[in-house]
Amino acid sequence: MGKIAVVASLFAVLFFSTGCQGGPGKNTPAPQSTAELKQAIASGKKTVVFFMNPAGIPCGQQNEILKKLYQDRGVSFTIAYVSAIRPEDEKAFYDYGIRSLPSLVLVDSNGNISRHFPPGIQSYDTLAQAMNSIQ
Repeated sequence: MGKIAVVASLFAVLFFSTGCQGGPGKNTPAPQSTAELKQAIASGKKTVVFFMNPAGIPCGQQNEILKKLYQDRGVSFTIAYVSAIRPEDEKAFYDYGIRSLPSLVLVDSNGNISRHFPPGIQSYDTLAQAMNSIQ
């Protein structure tokens, strides 16, 4: 039983220390799996890739936070919506390693993944701070 506990502990440390988000790592080119992602990432602005279910309450709450941030920041970034109900968006979920909603990925102005946020609602302050930390 002791060996199992040690192996499980090591696995947990490795899993959580590597980010546990799956998908592309930090500073790798962001996949452009949909027409909306191609357009947003090609804009040369920071991009928040928002993986969502339009009918989900948590996704609606996250969208309101994103809209407020967008209003306050002018047009210094863009939001690319990837919907769980659009068949054409399915590949993006795989390319980014998204398994839970809502999920956000921050892409810098050079088109590289800067940050995978943990699944769930991210606060206005968390998003604003993350936006400030990248170019």
